[in-house]
Amino acid sequence: MALFNFTRRASLALGLGLFATLSAGTAMAEGFPDRTITMVVPFAAGGSTDVVARIIAEKMSEDLGQQVIVQNVAGAGGNLGADNVARAEPDGYTILMGTVATHALNPLILKSTPYDPQKDFSPVSLLVIVPNVLVVNPELPAKNVQELIALLKAEPDKWSYASSGNGTPLHLSGELFNAMAGTKMQHIPYKGAGPALTDLLGNQVSIMFDNLPSSSGHIKSGKLRALAVTTAQRAPSFPDIPTVAESGVPGYETYTWNALFAPANTPADVVAKLNESANKALKDPAVAGRMKEFSATIVGSTPDELGAHVKAELAKWEPIVKGANIQME
Repeated sequence: MALFNFTRRASLALGLGLFATLSAGTAMAEGFPDRTITMVVPFAAGGSTDVVARIIAEKMSEDLGQQVIVQNVAGAGGNLGADNVARAEPDGYTILMGTVATHALNPLILKSTPYDPQKDFSPVSLLVIVPNVLVVNPELPAKNVQELIALLKAEPDKWSYASSGNGTPLHLSGELFNAMAGTKMQHIPYKGAGPALTDLLGNQVSIMFDNLPSSSGHIKSGKLRALAVTTAQRAPSFPDIPTVAESGVPGYETYTWNALFAPANTPADVVAKLNESANKALKDPAVAGRMKEFSATIVGSTPDELGAHVKAELAKWEPIVKGANIQME
């Protein structure tokens, strides 16, 4: 009898404790947010990720009734800011503006990454994708992708392509092109897109994969020739530029993407509220207009869809990274 009474009391205490925990989680979700939310951008101010973050944060602030402030935590190719969020309290008040670098490329390329891109985050929403573009100096004789491939195969040791640096999405765009088109362009890494563009414009290098927003002014002025965008669909801001896939490399697709993540184990109701607010921001006509100017395509996903997207990106890039033998400290 004494054992039965003890077991019953223990079970009752356990049940009450579980009820209290669930009630506390529900109460937190219902009252969320009641203070400022910090959106960490793991890169320096002024870049494309920072621009997207500030546009979204402004609208989320209006919707949630609390300030969503952008905090730039640059360093280690985005790892520093991402790790800060992975280690933050899972309460929804610290969130990350993640990218293909933080959640696909860095974990594959770097010898050591302080976080797991899938296990250490709660996906919130895939916000936008930003096309990359294959651009060449106008002096290059190739006028389209097929002519470029023919040129590269005819003179395999002559041609190189520029990117914004080793291990960047633009570098990997070129390696994927080599793998799928059967070409052997040599990679020339620069310390940022700016210096690479300078040499491309000066014909010091003839070919480059760049973010479309970065090259758009030079394309419009005729100083660069755009052969193709790297997304599956044509960019709304440049509807006359074909895709790489439709130009003779079927299945080719790369892009830069921005997505919101919370720390792992953030309550589902909190994640749902952040998701609803972020996707609502994307539907605002003013936001849509600014994103189009920026050459970004709006997505707005569910948390599960973002989780599946990260898994697919890791699977896509792993063989390219291994095939090109890209490894960085």
